[in-house]
Amino acid sequence: MVLLTPSICALMKLLRMCEQYAETHGLRYNATKSELLIFKAGNKTYSNIPPVNLNGTPLQLVTQFKYLGHWVTDTLSDDTDIERERRALAVRCNMLARRFARCTKQVKIMLFKAYCQSMYTCSLWTNYTQKVYRALRVQYNNAFRVMLGLPRFCSASGMFAEARTDSFETIVRKRIFSLRRRVRGSDNMYLSALTERVDCPIVVHWMKVLIMPNSGAYEK
Repeated sequence: MVLLTPSICALMKLLRMCEQYAETHGLRYNATKSELLIFKAGNKTYSNIPPVNLNGTPLQLVTQFKYLGHWVTDTLSDDTDIERERRALAVRCNMLARRFARCTKQVKIMLFKAYCQSMYTCSLWTNYTQKVYRALRVQYNNAFRVMLGLPRFCSASGMFAEARTDSFETIVRKRIFSLRRRVRGSDNMYLSALTERVDCPIVVHWMKVLIMPNSGAYEK
């Protein structure tokens, strides 16, 4: 569970409500597994942060935490989560290449599609550096080359087209389009209203990727 508030005071009020609810229903929150993260507003920092307690135990202040498999940081940068995906992709590819080296080309392509194209939460990436994003794209291309035993410097677009397999950019666009469609069709008034705001950073990023995929929307 995540509590989002605009201030420390508001967070303390929500925590008291949670404690009261838990006590009424015979439950108890695990304070040792709970963490506190304060999002930064530009270069603004807080030098004096009052202690925030849960069941009398102070919450540990962190700069990042993993929520549903996605890394969230105090600067709202996606570099950490992109690096998580890159490392996971490298591990999966190496495992597949070793265990299925004797399989046919079609089997290897099927395995690659099943285990190397998830790109979990890539549709949420909007704030990242070009270096980290490029590293993931290169890892994806090299993973396919290793799986099929292709030359290191062969054309990426050519090998994906020949194998009828989505490239990295195609996967990202498909994930973004799918999430955007589901958000716009949601019954939740806040989610549906989100897609109508032209100044929303994530909506602006989505449109750049979907409408102008080669305009440098990935480089930030």
